[in-house]
Amino acid sequence: METTADILIRKTPASRLKEVDFDQLEFGKYISDHMLVCDYANGKWKEPQIVPFANLSMSPSALALHYGQTVFEGMKAFRMHDGGINIFRMDKHYDRFVRSLQRMCMAVVPKEIFVEGLRQLVELDKDWVPAKPGNALYLRPFVFASEARFGVKVSEEYRFVIFSGPVPSLYTDPIKVKVETHYIRAAKGGTGFAKCGGNYGAAFLPTQQARSEGYDQVLWTDGIEHKYIEESGMMNVMFVINGKLVTAPLSDSILDGVTRDSLLTLAQELGYETEERPIAVAELEAAFKKGMITEAFGAGTAAVVAPIQTIHINGIDYSLPKYNGNNLLFKLKAGLENIRLGISTDTYGWNFML
Repeated sequence: METTADILIRKTPASRLKEVDFDQLEFGKYISDHMLVCDYANGKWKEPQIVPFANLSMSPSALALHYGQTVFEGMKAFRMHDGGINIFRMDKHYDRFVRSLQRMCMAVVPKEIFVEGLRQLVELDKDWVPAKPGNALYLRPFVFASEARFGVKVSEEYRFVIFSGPVPSLYTDPIKVKVETHYIRAAKGGTGFAKCGGNYGAAFLPTQQARSEGYDQVLWTDGIEHKYIEESGMMNVMFVINGKLVTAPLSDSILDGVTRDSLLTLAQELGYETEERPIAVAELEAAFKKGMITEAFGAGTAAVVAPIQTIHINGIDYSLPKYNGNNLLFKLKAGLENIRLGISTDTYGWNFML
């Protein structure tokens, strides 16, 4: 064992890296050798440890299993063109993590544990960071209520864990989506802006129904009138309408996407006009009929951008024009990847270098 900056490190006796086919990665299949674990009890966080990845032990009465106090983040580390490694937008991910934890009445992980834990974990498992452009080391920090008590209450004990795994890019081919007008992802005053487990579990049924009808994902609408577009599946959604990049405004029912924020920033840098405003379903219909909508895409950590080819609205499939390298979504994706890989200058300070 060794201790580095107050983090005890116990290395695995045998790496599983040789089991990974980096040419045929599957999202979520491979998990790196180590994980960080840190417990909260008696009003304070204990010393974090980095240990070999293994199953967790918990009581069947752990509160997270019954009442949903569980929050996570999704981040990525990238191997740059010079061989260096960076963790993308660490600060913004931490800030969102804090907001999610606060909304779920959970103990907030100190920033120094979050940042230093990620840094040392990625440094230890740096050989797991893919070199192929578009691939990355996915990072999953999460906190769950670990107190063993089955009465309905706010937990007084938590466990913070970070694990990682190499992943490919997602949604490289254009997808088909269906505007959902019955089920909702989130309601005003709810937890839609938080990355808590319940938001994702509740989305499974309508998503599976859409897939059974031949669509890849749903376009979520607002929880009051089903009048306005909010998100696309697990991602924020963006449209190019009349030459402008348009996306729904942030609210307590929409996730503050790190990729969303990054793409809006880069679009403005390229000279494109951006609008963060309500987007009515009826507006999309009209834009299709008038030929004013030229692009639609999801934006998120896992996929970066997911081009949308077809949008099903009120019984009709509307098709977007075929995509090519001149589309804004690919310019934005390339611009973001060039910053992450160190090809372009990181003028925004987004790369956290190891």
